[in-house]
Amino acid sequence: MDKINELLRRRVDSVYPTKKTLEKVLRSGKKIKVYLGIDPTAIRLHLGHTVPLRTLQSFADLGHEAILLFGTGTVLVGDPSERATGRKLITEKEIEKNIATWKNQVKPIINFKKVKIKYNGNWLTKLTLKDLINLGSKISAVQLFKRENFTRRIKAGDTVWYHETMYPLLQGYDSVVMNVDLEIGGTDQTFNMLVGRELQKKINNKEKFVLTTKMILGTDGKQMSKTSGNCIWLTDTPEDMYGKIMRVQDELIADYFEFFTATPFEKIEEIKKLLAGSKTNPMNYKKLLAWEITKQFHNREKANQAQEYFERISQKRQLPGEIQVVDLSNLSTEDQDFFTICKNIKIKDGAFKSNSEITRMIEQGGVRWNGQKITNPKLIIKKINNGDIWQWGKRVFRKMKIRK
Repeated sequence: MDKINELLRRRVDSVYPTKKTLEKVLRSGKKIKVYLGIDPTAIRLHLGHTVPLRTLQSFADLGHEAILLFGTGTVLVGDPSERATGRKLITEKEIEKNIATWKNQVKPIINFKKVKIKYNGNWLTKLTLKDLINLGSKISAVQLFKRENFTRRIKAGDTVWYHETMYPLLQGYDSVVMNVDLEIGGTDQTFNMLVGRELQKKINNKEKFVLTTKMILGTDGKQMSKTSGNCIWLTDTPEDMYGKIMRVQDELIADYFEFFTATPFEKIEEIKKLLAGSKTNPMNYKKLLAWEITKQFHNREKANQAQEYFERISQKRQLPGEIQVVDLSNLSTEDQDFFTICKNIKIKDGAFKSNSEITRMIEQGGVRWNGQKITNPKLIIKKINNGDIWQWGKRVFRKMKIRK
C-alpha cells in the first residue's frame, strides 16, 4: 500500500466531498494547507486525542503545510458538539494552564519542525460587531439549530444558549483566516467543519476538504472521554499506561493497532483473523500493543520495565520490588474502619477519590489489606503495623508507616 492510500485509509472515517476527489489532488503533486484545531479545555490529553494528531503528522511527513491550531478563542465559547448540556465557560488563566504542557505531551507523535502552531484567539478576539454580523449572514439560523445535539436538548426541555450557536461560525472562520485546503477532526466535529467548508466557499471562493477521523473507544468499550473515567492519559506513568491498555476489550485490539501504531494493514488484517479463531491467545497481541504504545510515550527501557511490572503483579500475583511508603502517623494505629484508612491513603497520595467511589471500590473487591480482599468499608482493622501493605486495584501498592 502506498503512502497516499495509507493516509486516506488509516484512522479515516469520511472525506468531504469525496475521498476520491482528495486523492486526485494529492496524487497531482500539489502541496496543500491542512490543519487540526484543539480547544484547551483540560490540562491533560488522552490517547483518543492522538488519532487526528497522527493524521496531521502524516500529511506533514508527505510535505504538506500542517498547522496545529490551539483554540484559544473558540474555547471561550465552548464547543457544544456531543454535549447534553452547555459547557462551563473557561477563564483565561485556565486556558494558559491547560495549554502549558500540551506541546510536551504530543511531542512523541508531532514533529514541530514540520508542524506549525497557531492560536485562533489572535484573530477571533479581534472581531468587531460588524465582522460578526457579516459572518453570521453567511449561515442560516435554521441550519445551526438543526444540529442533532441541539434538537435533542430542545426536545428534552433543556436550554441551548445563544453563544453555543456561534461556535460553528467561529471555528469555520478559522478556515477562512488561514485559507486552508483541508481540515481534520473527529466525527464529533463534522457539523462544525462543514460550516467551515461553506464559509470558505462563500468568502474565499475556495473548496475545502474535510477529513473526519474515527472515534476510539476507551478501556470500558465506551467512547474515550475524560468524564467517563476510561481514558489512557498521555501523562500516565509507564506502568499505568501499559496496565490500562491491557484492560482494553479484546475486540478493540486491531483498532488500537491501526490507530496508535505504524503496524502495516496487512499485519492488522492477519491479527484480526487470528483473534477471530479459538486457538490464539489475545493476551499475546495485547501485550505487544501495550508495549508499543508505552514505548512511544516513554521509551523502550521503560516499556520493558512496565511489561515486567505487569507480568509480576497482574499475572504472577507478586508484590513489586519497591513499594511507595505512605505516612499514616496522623491516624490511631488501633480500631480503624477500612474506609477511613483508604480515604487517608488517597488524600496522602494527592489523588483523593469521592467517598462514594472509595466505598464502591471496596465493595466491588478492588482493595486489599496485606493480600486479603476486603469488601466491607466498615470492617475494623484492629491494629495497623509498620510495613502493612495496602493495594488499590491491580497495580497500586502502598506500604504503611505509622508513628512509633
